[in-house]
Amino acid sequence: MKLHSIVVAGLLLVAGLPLHAQTETSKSDIEQISETLMDYIEGTANGEPDRVRKAFHPDFNLYTVTEKDSLRTRSGEEYINNIKEGEKANRIGRIISIDYEKDAAVAKAEIIIPNWRIFTDYFLLLKYEGSWKIVHKSYTWRAYPKNEEKKN
Repeated sequence: MKLHSIVVAGLLLVAGLPLHAQTETSKSDIEQISETLMDYIEGTANGEPDRVRKAFHPDFNLYTVTEKDSLRTRSGEEYINNIKEGEKANRIGRIISIDYEKDAAVAKAEIIIPNWRIFTDYFLLLKYEGSWKIVHKSYTWRAYPKNEEKKN
């Protein structure tokens, strides 16, 4: 009888494990990374500096190469401080790719500012203290294509 009780208790314990791992509140790493990236994309588009701040590690920097072929580095705080609360920007963003292993990820996004530029952003993200944060952003841009006039 004692062996029967141990077997039943073991089966109940093992049967309960998948239920806990698959709860609706748990999100995959890809979902969590996507949410972090969308906090950046939508926060910048909708004038939500606190949402952008939530996506980035406090010490992050942004890097790009200037037209004069030199490296430009900006602090994340400077970048966020330029976002005006409630001021919508004409930006259309999308996530292009995400690749991760354990607690490190890289991601690529495209930000279109019609009639001006198309930015390509590359992110390095790390998961620590239970959440994904952008710790580095490098970016480049190209001119927005001009519409050709239709000939009759």
